[in-house]
Amino acid sequence: MVNSVLKVEDLKIEIKLDEGMLTPVRGVSFEVRENETLGLVGESGCGKSLTCKAILGINDKKCKTTGKINFSKDGSEINLLEMKKDSAEIRSIRGKNISMIFQEPMSSFSPLYTIGNQMSEVILLHMTKDKKKAKELAIEALRRVGIANPEKRYNQYPHEFSGGMLQRVLIAMALVCNPNLLIADEPTTALDVTIQAQIIELMKQLQKEYRMAILYITHDLGTVAQICDRVAVMYLGKIVEIGTVHEIFKDPKHPYTKGLLGSVHKIGGNNERLFSIEGTVPLAMNLKDRCSFYDRCVFRDENKCNRPEPCLKEVGKEHSVACWLYESNEPHEKEGI
Repeated sequence: MVNSVLKVEDLKIEIKLDEGMLTPVRGVSFEVRENETLGLVGESGCGKSLTCKAILGINDKKCKTTGKINFSKDGSEINLLEMKKDSAEIRSIRGKNISMIFQEPMSSFSPLYTIGNQMSEVILLHMTKDKKKAKELAIEALRRVGIANPEKRYNQYPHEFSGGMLQRVLIAMALVCNPNLLIADEPTTALDVTIQAQIIELMKQLQKEYRMAILYITHDLGTVAQICDRVAVMYLGKIVEIGTVHEIFKDPKHPYTKGLLGSVHKIGGNNERLFSIEGTVPLAMNLKDRCSFYDRCVFRDENKCNRPEPCLKEVGKEHSVACWLYESNEPHEKEGI
């Protein structure tokens, strides 16, 4: 049996605004297993990044977070939400046991310090107090992610690197302490297609080497097919479908998942117009007491769907969906998806 590195249970995030209570994450549950890559997929505004930042306790102070985030450390489980955001306990985990790659490599580094200085800071905090040893480890980490002439690059500033190279540096910084869990928040969004492919291949190679778990956040299903083992589809702050990559791509169940897959161009396909999901993700405030996807769903059935949101239900081995249309496991098809 494969052990879980991370278990998120009924995670909720509330933000009090003048207009009312915003609930961008509304009861999310999932697990990430050892040496596995779990993809967290959904449109912008679905709560993916807030969910991942909650794991490290780096969301804004306005975010009220409840639920459980159990992380396996040294053979025992600890609830990360029970730790204070600025405590020494959680700081000892950030960057060492759990690392994160952020979306924008160009804005993730301080322009005032060299790349080597910023990498060494992480190593000095978590691994050694010897500055010479820290420099050696940083240079070796740069070399592992394919940075040419790392000794020279160590002393250069972020503006002297391209976007793709900075992304490699971010990965090097995230992996230098050999974390148990790597959170990658859309790490290839700002890069061109060729560099994207190189970064994905690099992450796969490093995962084999370090045997770490990866939580990969993206809206790009093409990337998911390349790097992920399982997929959790997130819509309006909830997981609406979760399963293996094979199951999700072969037999998607939730109308939202079908819409996402229908909007992806297929190699060798004809020139038919791609499917588009009507509307946009609504604001998670003052929501009606019914399925959150109801207004955008082309499959909606007034008799079945116009009622409180369904819970995840198993529809196959390691495949669950939260949709009233599968109350009796009936297949539903729609032309164009």
